[in-house]
Amino acid sequence: MYRSLLLSTALLLPVTEAAAVEQPLSVRRPQILVISFDGAGSNELWEKSRTMAKKVDARFTYFLSCTNLIPREAKKGYAAPGQKPGRSNVGFAPNKEDAAARLDHIWQAHLEGHEIASHACGHFDGKDWTRADWLKEFSTFDAVLKAAWQANGVGDREPKEWQDFVDNGITGFRAPYLSATKALTEAERAAGFVYDASGVANGPQWPESDGGLVRFALPLIPEGPRDRQILGMDYNLFVRHSAGLDNPSKSIEYEERAYAAFKSAFDAQYDGKRIPLQFGFHFVQMNGGAYWRALERLVNDVCGRSDVACVSYTEAMHVIETGQRRAAPASN
Repeated sequence: MYRSLLLSTALLLPVTEAAAVEQPLSVRRPQILVISFDGAGSNELWEKSRTMAKKVDARFTYFLSCTNLIPREAKKGYAAPGQKPGRSNVGFAPNKEDAAARLDHIWQAHLEGHEIASHACGHFDGKDWTRADWLKEFSTFDAVLKAAWQANGVGDREPKEWQDFVDNGITGFRAPYLSATKALTEAERAAGFVYDASGVANGPQWPESDGGLVRFALPLIPEGPRDRQILGMDYNLFVRHSAGLDNPSKSIEYEERAYAAFKSAFDAQYDGKRIPLQFGFHFVQMNGGAYWRALERLVNDVCGRSDVACVSYTEAMHVIETGQRRAAPASN
């Protein structure tokens, strides 16, 4: 549970924002684009997202909900703070085979350079949780991951590095419902997390260092015919476009609106101050897959550029401090 602080959290920017605008494009810092997924459940979408990234050497962050590694038959073994055993707002894996397939995806994604981060377990709103409550949930998350291969009947396939990966390789957190509180921050520091990505900002902004914890914030971006501000996340678009009810008949229209909003927000930074840009998604094909198609178009359009870094949150911190991406991991 108590992770090694593997990265510097000083976050000294290489140049000022004003200087970034004045520099010739050829010597400016790369435009950072961070794509993340909350929950990381569906094995089909694990496959789809990994394939999407391979085409353009992008690296994503997966905020994993640990109940996706607990089969329904064992759900009573999980109890969130203040909840009855066996409850989860995002369900459980349907069976051991489904959970085992997800473990394979998690490990292969890790080997491909993607980041596995924590989204806690049962996706409960922790606005009233204490520091001790959050630490209990963090401990449960770690315990579930550590036992996952054995518990799902594939202990013989557990990578030899898995236990160390759980202890030291999961260094970021996003709160369910983006419900960040002082108690959560205290617990994150105590648990050794390096960064939190639960914030919301009025537009793209630089991450901030807060007592050893780096804070990222999803931005509000203009969207739609009137350019109304909306959080850069698929679920928020889903609610605006169709009141949170699936309407596949307008899937193409919603895709075009989402892509236009994503691309406009990207272009504003790419052609401007080059502040890191973040978008959040879920492992759900809302409105007939409109938002995933818009995401794939954006990734294909921009991530292959030499001056764009489509990276995880952890690697974004490295790019901010050094101006360089790390070398791509070797193919497996």
